[in-house]
Amino acid sequence: MIENLLIFALATVGLAVSPGPDNIYVMSQAMAHGTRYGLATTAGLISGCIVHTTLLAFGVSALIATSPTIFLVIKILGASYLLFLAYKVYQSDSAIQGESDAPKKTEWQLFKQGVIMNLINPKVILFFLAFFPGALWNPEQDLVMQFYIIGGTFMLVSLIIFSGIAFLSGFLAAQLKQKQGVGVFFKWLQIFVFVGIAVFILIP
Repeated sequence: MIENLLIFALATVGLAVSPGPDNIYVMSQAMAHGTRYGLATTAGLISGCIVHTTLLAFGVSALIATSPTIFLVIKILGASYLLFLAYKVYQSDSAIQGESDAPKKTEWQLFKQGVIMNLINPKVILFFLAFFPGALWNPEQDLVMQFYIIGGTFMLVSLIIFSGIAFLSGFLAAQLKQKQGVGVFFKWLQIFVFVGIAVFILIP
């Protein structure tokens, strides 16, 4: 059991630090709004993994993945939501706000957005289906319990890595905020990330 979880944790570290939709999204939010907003986004993404772990443990993910119609509908809805978010950012003011100004989004809003983004990404379902079963240590024991332990390990490792990304990105953003035109850069960074994830979801 311990050996399986250690190998799984190391593999998760590699995945978490590799450039991907989730960690790039955390980075963009931390750079645009600050470290605590990146942490709120991270918390939302990790919370969504609880749902995916539950679906996997009870077999619902496998059912969704084997139904092309359901899977296509989820992909279209997910991509549409992300394009909507990109449009909302496009409409927003590109000026960077000072510490005394009200934030464009609250931590709670970014947390909910992180949860939704995780849940509407159908590739997360496929990832869990492909990645998690290989870490099971005894098929004859309680599989539900094993999936939750594996899921907890995945979430803990991802939380640590993504939080580190949020802190680093927030720090870098704070150093850059005095530079002219950086607000426009952060605005288009968010738009690029949202559109990029939407395309990633739609690609077979």
